[in-house]
Amino acid sequence: MHPFLKIAVAAAGLLLAAAMPARCAEVTADDTARFLAGMPPSADSPLMPLTNDPNWKHHAKSFDAAFAQLETRQLSKIRRWADVNLAAPRPTMFYMFSGPDFLYADAFYSKASTYVLAALEPPGAAPDLTRLPRGSVDDALYNVEHSLGSILSFSFFITKQMKADLRASEINGTLPILYVFLARSGKTIRSVTPVGLDAKGALLTGQEAAGAITRGTKIVFAGHDGTEKTLYYFSTDLSNSGVKASGFLKFCDTLAPGNSLIKSASYLLHSGNFSSVRKWLLANSATIIQDDSGIPLADYSTRQWRFFPFGHYAGPISKFPSRYQPEYAELFTRAQPIDFGIGYRWRAYESNLLLSVKVAANEPVQAEATSAEEPAPPPPPKRVYSRRAPRPPAPLGRSTSGFFFWPWR
Repeated sequence: MHPFLKIAVAAAGLLLAAAMPARCAEVTADDTARFLAGMPPSADSPLMPLTNDPNWKHHAKSFDAAFAQLETRQLSKIRRWADVNLAAPRPTMFYMFSGPDFLYADAFYSKASTYVLAALEPPGAAPDLTRLPRGSVDDALYNVEHSLGSILSFSFFITKQMKADLRASEINGTLPILYVFLARSGKTIRSVTPVGLDAKGALLTGQEAAGAITRGTKIVFAGHDGTEKTLYYFSTDLSNSGVKASGFLKFCDTLAPGNSLIKSASYLLHSGNFSSVRKWLLANSATIIQDDSGIPLADYSTRQWRFFPFGHYAGPISKFPSRYQPEYAELFTRAQPIDFGIGYRWRAYESNLLLSVKVAANEPVQAEATSAEEPAPPPPPKRVYSRRAPRPPAPLGRSTSGFFFWPWR
């Protein structure tokens, strides 16, 4: 080939290569997450032109303010609490009845490398936003905002509202919310894979996952340091009959022991219909962080666990009056204060948080401890509150739902 012809061909190739990204760039999961979270996607993303829309700009401004307030009021304080009180966290954390609440999973257990979340809500989908009509994108942004209102203001979802919002748009299920929380937590999504479980707990992908007993999503992401981590979200019934057939707990066996988080769980673990999950958590958790809607204190063996109470036990909210625990109230007379709210009693001065640490086989039990790092001091004088502790009234009917809900709806 003539030298001048070679130069012309090479130049044409360079021009073609320069033009290709603009026409062939794909919408990545990370760009979709950032767009839904009100954060600019990468500069060459096909989603970038959509950020010029006034509705997206309003969405971004709203989320900037909401997440900044949440960081100051809640998440930064929780991370500081965890740094002081969780000395040696395990690589895996389990969060039953979680919904898509990665925010609090990450805040309490930021050092975990694998997160396992489970609830009834299906994973759903986050489609290519560039292929949707403009009005559908605007509706999706509004529905995401609306569905996150309660967890940004309190610490849990209004489940009925979230279901309605995310089923009413092209973007549905828990995956869009997980995207938003990952992006707003400073994570970069590397891959998103639909997964499933068979009855033996084996993880299925591809065509096998589509017909699995339990369906879910596997998200590989990285934090600021670039270390890759894995988030599993499974849509599954956590009642006794549900976990017997689903293979979910058998899958969890492969990652145990780990650390566990339970909050705003509708007191389901107080029910005999959820005894399998309750027993599994007690057997496979090195630490359990919970509010009083988690495992009843009476189900813990004082020979196997040390208890570190934080905050104030004001009793259950009026939706669950039969769940009052006198022994919980007694334990919390020795509680240390916390400066953040958690659970259904989301105001800091009403919130209770119990850290339970499993005792090693050769370690003596220290039942009176109030700090994970120090021996127990003498108990302080009993505090007097302006509101009388609620008395246990007649029992409520037991719920069989595997997903927490808004208590005042």
